[in-house]
Amino acid sequence: MSDDIIVLKDLSKIYGNGVQVRALDGINLNIETGEFVAIVGPSGSGKSTLLNMIGLLDTPSSGQIFLKGIDVSRASAGERAHLRNRELGFVFQYHHLIPEFSALENVMMPMLIAGKEKAEAQETARELLVSVGLEERLSNKPNQLSGGQNQRVAVARALANGPSIVIGDELTGNLDTKSSDLIYNLLRELNRKINQTFILVTHDMTLAEKTDRILRIVDGKLVCELRRKGDLFIASEACELGEDGGKIKRS
Repeated sequence: MSDDIIVLKDLSKIYGNGVQVRALDGINLNIETGEFVAIVGPSGSGKSTLLNMIGLLDTPSSGQIFLKGIDVSRASAGERAHLRNRELGFVFQYHHLIPEFSALENVMMPMLIAGKEKAEAQETARELLVSVGLEERLSNKPNQLSGGQNQRVAVARALANGPSIVIGDELTGNLDTKSSDLIYNLLRELNRKINQTFILVTHDMTLAEKTDRILRIVDGKLVCELRRKGDLFIASEACELGEDGGKIKRS
């Protein structure tokens, strides 16, 4: 597991006490440090459940989750919260910013929770907001910003504590093409510059095809892995490509 930042072993998640729904069904997956990964699949296929497992927002019914070689499958709620704050950054389709707080204050919040001094948190937050092109919007509250600007604030907040892994769930789903490209380019730059690991759930195959690896989930099972080779993605003969197309081809 030396190069693997995340390892999932026979991971399953079942919901319901009466009629049971198997949201994940025996997922085995290794994600290496510095990978830029997209998770795709039909609605209700288990993509968000898988992301919740990787992000330690939920616990598995069976199987194991290793984060940096440590089994966190049965970590307590407090331990999961600590790891999320230190190791993981989250960006969702709906930015979930605190409406009463300015952009600067929203980005400062996770650092203050982690125990950083206010002055240090303020300076880091300012630098992050400048990096996402919001240097003129530091004091604006969410209702004073556009959807794309709010999402950029959310990206800055996700990066505040220098997480090892950044997780995005349809993070560009409500954005125009220009805003989507800006956010993708920022994440890709960080991925290449500091070897940060990015895992994005998306319905947008245009975005997925910009990553290095595409994982396709159907009915809670990992049915396909596609890896970039130059301008193409190569899949095994057994791969169920479904709606995945574009530059993707079989090996």
